[in-house]
Amino acid sequence: MQAMKTGALLRHACEAGAIVARADDATICRMREFGTTIGLAFQLADDLLDATADAATVGKATGKDAGRNKGTYVSLNGVEKTRARCEELVAEACATIAAYGSEARLLQQAAAYIAQRTS
Repeated sequence: MQAMKTGALLRHACEAGAIVARADDATICRMREFGTTIGLAFQLADDLLDATADAATVGKATGKDAGRNKGTYVSLNGVEKTRARCEELVAEACATIAAYGSEARLLQQAAAYIAQRTS
C-alpha cells in the first residue's frame, strides 16, 4: 500500500528531479532507488509516530493504526525492530547516492531527518 501512496510520491520526486536535471540513466536509476528507499523509511517513521507519540507533539491524532487493527510494520514487528529497520533504510538510501560525494549531502540529511522526525 505504501509503495502506491507516499512511497510513489517520494520516488517520483527524486526520479523527476534527475530527469529535469538531464541526468544520465544511471543517476536517474539511483535517484529512483533513493526515493523508493526513503519512501519506505518515511512510512515506517510515520507508523512509529502513530504508535509512540502523542497527538500534541505530532500535530494529528495518534493511535489510529492500532485502533483499526491495521497491519503495520510496527504491529507486526514491534517498535524496536521498526526503528532499527528505519535506520537501515536511511543507511541504504545514503549509500545509494554516496558516489556523488558532497553533492549528495543535502539528500542524505533529508533521509536522516525522515527517520528522526517528531511530527
